Amino acid sequence: MAKTAECRDWQEGSRYNLPRGISVSTSPPQVQTDGSTEFTFVYLVPRGQRALFLSREYLVTAPHGPVLAKAELVSFYQRATNSRAEIVDVIPKVPDMLVAGATGDETIWRVRLRVKEKLPERFDVQPPAFEIALSKYPMRTFTYRYFAERKMPGLCS
Repeated sequence: MAKTAECRDWQEGSRYNLPRGISVSTSPPQVQTDGSTEFTFVYLVPRGQRALFLSREYLVTAPHGPVLAKAELVSFYQRATNSRAEIVDVIPKVPDMLVAGATGDETIWRVRLRVKEKLPERFDVQPPAFEIALSKYPMRTFTYRYFAERKMPGLCS
């Protein structure tokens, strides 16, 4: 995701498109009062499609470096795009696969993650890879850094 070595430009969000209309997007993380950092990833899965997770770990790494932390699951829920946001099915763990429901054109899968460890000035988050239609697809790396002028970490490019 980083286009420059400094990764100097703030991004409000980032979306990664996978085959068969499946996508994952994210926005800047939120620093909590206890010092932990929460991340949200949103997957869109069109009706009739599914994506099998190849692992269940969301890894926080140093840029091109070692794993710094494994993000903990806060919540994982789904709803059809045509249902009210209050109607969701909460799942207690990262599921084996994301499957589109039959009631909407797309199913939204939203995952909230927390990292309790103090994060460095710059880091990456690597969601799990997928198998889609019997082919394996690596997941892109989402790059973050601390923006002093905003006093918070954010996506950068």
